[in-house]
Amino acid sequence: MPLTSTDDIVGPAYAGASGVGAFNVVQIEHAEAIVAGAEQAGLPVILQISENTARYHGALAPIGLASLALARAAAVPVAVHLDHAETVALVHEAVELGFTSVMFDASRLSYAANVAATREVTEHCHRADVRVEAELGEVGGKDGAHAPDVRTDPAEARAFAEATAVDALAVAVGSSHAMATRDAGLDFGLIARLRDSLGIPLVLHGSSGVDDANLAKAVAAGMTKINISTHLNRLFTRAVRERLLAGPDATDPRTYLGPARDAVASEVARLLTILAGR
Repeated sequence: MPLTSTDDIVGPAYAGASGVGAFNVVQIEHAEAIVAGAEQAGLPVILQISENTARYHGALAPIGLASLALARAAAVPVAVHLDHAETVALVHEAVELGFTSVMFDASRLSYAANVAATREVTEHCHRADVRVEAELGEVGGKDGAHAPDVRTDPAEARAFAEATAVDALAVAVGSSHAMATRDAGLDFGLIARLRDSLGIPLVLHGSSGVDDANLAKAVAAGMTKINISTHLNRLFTRAVRERLLAGPDATDPRTYLGPARDAVASEVARLLTILAGR
């Protein structure tokens, strides 16, 4: 199946009030696991590569091109998305490589500067038929702390979306990045108000901190794209640790990375089913 536009995955989910899973790739085993899980579920999926991951690999191209190749060979629709890019240069590189969407994160800037920078990125990406996601209302920091006082204002979000022409918006509704526990308290009423106000798909970042029942409730309230990273990384690492403890003399990485890949694939399939409401 050809590489799929992010819009062709997110658009139907938005129209049908269902959810789409977007899972972060750290290394090629993650990308393989995510695609395998989507194939097991028979559902589309989005592979995400963050600016931090590109930095880890020394450049975006190595892991980006590998992910694009896996997407093109998949039996289900797969899109490839640049996540939390804070530099315009990286956005341009992703577009040149063939990514189908980007998330430009200028949320650290003032509102006016965020609008101006995001609008510039949107204009560039739309010329290449690449979709753009932005963020308004800081989602909790990378330390995983809850941020109960941080929320996206619906009126401001609508003005931001109209001023920037973005295709999707990540909003702050109670989740936090890098949470190790799944007990985040989401504001479902706010999600519904944002859905009604914006008219474009909403994105939930920090979804690793949200349990199964509340993921389903978030989708029902109006979330479309659900980003999950830390939860899968914990499963991956646990599987590696268990295999190495069971066989401390192991030298072939395939003997412990393979089982970790399988564990993530199974969880991706399960989560995609929940988000799709099946």
